[in-house]
Amino acid sequence: MPTAPPFLIIGNPGNRRVTLFQEALIRAGLPPAHVLAWEAVARAPDVLLDLPDTERFVRIDAAGEDAGVERAFLKRGHADALAAGCDTVAPAPLDALPDEHGRVLCPRQHHLGFLRVLEDLSARFTLRPRWRVLSAPGAIADLFDKRVTSRRYAALGIPVPPFLDLDEASAHPEGLRQGMRDAGFREAFVKLSCGSSASCLALYRPGRSGGSLLTSLHRGPTGWFNSLKVRRVTDARDVDAVLAFLLREGSQVEEARPKARLGGDVFDCRVLAVRGEPAFTVVRQSRLPITNLHLGGYRGDLGAFHAAVPRRELEAAMESCRAVARAHDCLHVGIDLMFEDFFHGHRVLEANAFGDLLPGLTRDGLSVYDWEIREALR
Repeated sequence: MPTAPPFLIIGNPGNRRVTLFQEALIRAGLPPAHVLAWEAVARAPDVLLDLPDTERFVRIDAAGEDAGVERAFLKRGHADALAAGCDTVAPAPLDALPDEHGRVLCPRQHHLGFLRVLEDLSARFTLRPRWRVLSAPGAIADLFDKRVTSRRYAALGIPVPPFLDLDEASAHPEGLRQGMRDAGFREAFVKLSCGSSASCLALYRPGRSGGSLLTSLHRGPTGWFNSLKVRRVTDARDVDAVLAFLLREGSQVEEARPKARLGGDVFDCRVLAVRGEPAFTVVRQSRLPITNLHLGGYRGDLGAFHAAVPRRELEAAMESCRAVARAHDCLHVGIDLMFEDFFHGHRVLEANAFGDLLPGLTRDGLSVYDWEIREALR
């Protein structure tokens, strides 16, 4: 029986994503992966070429939760950000800035730096043709732009929430309000297009005196911060400040459609597709329209979900998930899926290149990472 190629992980050493994947490799009887730190790759991408062109699997994991990596990406993105009209921070002062938990520092600049590093990865991978890259850097780049994915899915006939195309001249609060009036949107999600985990997201409802919004964003003494609490903002100046920041940094704006309910609470799903097939589903319930588990949502009962969703609607939604997975060159894709109120249809909200951190979830006795390793080896 041939020996399985070893794994290489590009990730943050010590992060739970890496340690949990290493544990899954050991359970599969495989040697631990060689880990290359994101910070090292961002600063000196030729570190990849120190490894020989021998057969191996390459897993590109999430780069978040590391202050050093964040600074490295910000430095790489500075030149591009200067031309983009977003908030910027110059490389020289970055190292002197204190680490402030939850601070949102120049997210567009950070994203532009991340794109530069992904380009570096692609260039080095072409010099290592025997490496099997499980998620192509170009696919990861696409999945980190909600505007790209929403339009791609719509073009493929996959149901998505109606969205606005705001040009540069209308990317401000009054332009947003005019666009919503023209489109007939009663409420809209304004999402930082490169954000994840509900970071830099607001649910906006226009109205008298500027309207109101729900968001986890707040402004502190040194800038913008994400908190673990969703708050309602009604002061017109604060509403416009949040919207202006999100629109200036580049946002996906889409209609907030009413979600179906389970047990009285609204819900949506994270569906993890592995090798093109829906493999795991997490039901996320909340009293609020924002269902993320770290923002007050909770895992719903999968049995109750299957009992409530009409079979035809469930099959149609899973087919949409397959179509999303086929649209990206990735072993796995995390798909956020909602059902319309009273289960009259479904919508794909967005997709995530790193949406597979689902601890405690099993299928046929296998964890998510066990399942991914098995499918990679197949």
